[in-house]
Amino acid sequence: MKKALFFSFLALLGSQPILAQKDTEALQKADSLFAADSIEAAYPFYQQVLRQQKVYSPRMLLRMAYVQEGLGHYPAALYYLSLAQARQPRRSTWAKMASLAQRHRLTGYPDSWRQQLRIVFRRYYYRLLQAALLVAVVGGTVLWLRRRERRGWWVAYAAYVLATAAFLNLLRPERSGLVARSRAALMAGPSPGATWLTTAAVGDRLVVLGKQDVWYRVRWQGKDAYIRQHDLLEVQ
Repeated sequence: MKKALFFSFLALLGSQPILAQKDTEALQKADSLFAADSIEAAYPFYQQVLRQQKVYSPRMLLRMAYVQEGLGHYPAALYYLSLAQARQPRRSTWAKMASLAQRHRLTGYPDSWRQQLRIVFRRYYYRLLQAALLVAVVGGTVLWLRRRERRGWWVAYAAYVLATAAFLNLLRPERSGLVARSRAALMAGPSPGATWLTTAAVGDRLVVLGKQDVWYRVRWQGKDAYIRQHDLLEVQ
């Protein structure tokens, strides 16, 4: 049964309760309908929570993705999976995204050991950031109180701060977006008159580098490209 397969994927997230949402009637109704196998009826209530409260948990998003995948709406399924991945990076979630993308011949979902390693680091990014900042504050305070310490200690402290900043910058979660329109044009510059590079399919994933007027600057095949704002749905 398809639902059983998807629940094995959900099980990888554990049996944590939904804590990110307020305990609303809509959420309770959605959960009860989903538990009763009325998954399509549950979806509008989940949508209501997401739209009105602007809060969500990975479990709720995965349920919404399951409903959309079952209906054959793979771009919507990928979007909800992307939101869940951004909130709680998991190798299992990414594997599901990569599988869907491969099935529909979409780009931007690498399934390599490097990507798996990035996911592990990003999962603990904020913990690493807190620990690094704590060490930097404590170390700086100790050196300031003992200002007579040798100059070498200050040099070592400065090297630590710079190395930590560079390391955490490399691990910083990247912005991404999903192409929302079929045959969306990727241009070499932020202008309709710029050189046309290629067209993207609905569901293609692009790394967002910045924004200029009504254009997103994205990474495409290792170089910069531009796509109109209304053609890309940014994952936030």
